[in-house]
Amino acid sequence: MTVVLPPAPEFGAPVPQASAPEVLRFLATRRSPSAITLAEPAPDADELDMLLRLATRAPDHGKLAPWRFVVLRDEAKAAFAARLEALALTRNDAQAAAKLGKLKVPPLCVAVISSPKPAAIPEWEQRLSAGAVCTTLLLATLALGYGANWITDWYAYDEEATAILGLSGEEKVAGFLLMGSMREPPLERERPDLAPLVSRWGDGG
Repeated sequence: MTVVLPPAPEFGAPVPQASAPEVLRFLATRRSPSAITLAEPAPDADELDMLLRLATRAPDHGKLAPWRFVVLRDEAKAAFAARLEALALTRNDAQAAAKLGKLKVPPLCVAVISSPKPAAIPEWEQRLSAGAVCTTLLLATLALGYGANWITDWYAYDEEATAILGLSGEEKVAGFLLMGSMREPPLERERPDLAPLVSRWGDGG
């Protein structure tokens, strides 16, 4: 899909906001397809640059950009998955190795890395910002017409696995965003009942 975005606003310039009913309609039926149903083609280099640009417009208290991206595609993604598989098999963990299917099948993966900065902004808020980047990247990819699935799994938390990815210090994997073309439409999943999840402060005296 060919999409031309408006130029990025200059710092300090007014950014007019308008209602966007089409965005609400999109969100009303948004659904992530299963990662193992994603196939070529995936977003190309220019499309991915656009998606990452959009993702960085996520809320970021303090303007710290407490996150970064690691792109895994083609041979590089296969090599990363192979090293994770070797790690699992050295531990005789066939179940962990089997879980790598979600990473192996889709043609493109973007790892969003939570990378908090020394600042007055609490680390928790910086971690939340990385989650917001994942959400924005997911939605932008789906809006472009591709399939996308946000996963973590064991290799997001295992120290040896994250070292293979190149994490250091206080960095954590916020999510692996798997991208490709949908071979079949995703089926609707059960959604939560809103009533028990919402309260109004002050109700009941």
